[in-house]
Amino acid sequence: MAVFRRGLSKTRQSFFGRIAQMLGNTEIDEDTWEDMETLLIQADVGFDTTVKVIDALQDRVRGEGMTKTSQLQGALKENLAGLLEFPPALDISGRELSIVLVVGVNGSGKTTSIAKLAHRLQNLSRRKVMIAAGDTFRAAAIEQLQTWGKRVDVPVIANRPGSDPGAVVYDATVAAKSRGYDVLLIDTAGRLQNNYNLMRELTKISEVSGKVVTGAPHEVLLVLDGTTGQNAIEQAKSFQESSGVSGVIVTKLDSTAKGGMVFSIFHDLGLPVHYLGLGEGVDDLVLFTPEFFVESLFDDEDDETG
Repeated sequence: MAVFRRGLSKTRQSFFGRIAQMLGNTEIDEDTWEDMETLLIQADVGFDTTVKVIDALQDRVRGEGMTKTSQLQGALKENLAGLLEFPPALDISGRELSIVLVVGVNGSGKTTSIAKLAHRLQNLSRRKVMIAAGDTFRAAAIEQLQTWGKRVDVPVIANRPGSDPGAVVYDATVAAKSRGYDVLLIDTAGRLQNNYNLMRELTKISEVSGKVVTGAPHEVLLVLDGTTGQNAIEQAKSFQESSGVSGVIVTKLDSTAKGGMVFSIFHDLGLPVHYLGLGEGVDDLVLFTPEFFVESLFDDEDDETG
């Protein structure tokens, strides 16, 4: 819980904290609903999700005869929590080798998230993990992944910048299988000259891994930059349509006031959030926990405690 409170302090202070302050002990009126709607949208909850939350709250106010704004905070927390679900376990068990494809635009925190996920799976889940540097279009991405691989003690299979990413993925898949690894995490390009080429490249990588391991990839995780708010939701729709996304990692939530976009991922995309990036440290990729998330958005304890 403490890491959630620290990581979400900017969102709490900027918007959700203002909602808590707004819900004092005054009479519920039209201004209450307008102010709440404005603050939820500013927090990047998204228009459609905000309307759903407000409508549900208004129904509850009428049904339970609420008259004071102080009665709304608990109901708002419950309604927001009702939009979220605890993520299912990643499908990385019960087979010789599991393949996880990681997608997302450049700058989303994809490469660092892969390294942190590898560290988490290796240390907490006791999986033997390998990484494939499939983003061959950026030399910096390969170098960054190799540096992180050394840091978290996970091998990285790479080739020269500009080489065929399908070949890298094939080599990595064969190597991981022959050496007895449990999980292969595959980095992918985040931008090619157009969206069609990007999605075609992701399809090719999926097909290559599937030729070596039946049913691969077994998970497709989309990394979204939490600082981009609703723009990230639009990105997600493109990836969801083209690459069979099965779940989401939201990064950089410690550096933004736009944490409300997490609700849109569930409501607008119908995708589970598996992990949140709540800091730059190797251990700051944390399992998404709805209760901790919602409580940390409203928690009014001093931010230096816990």
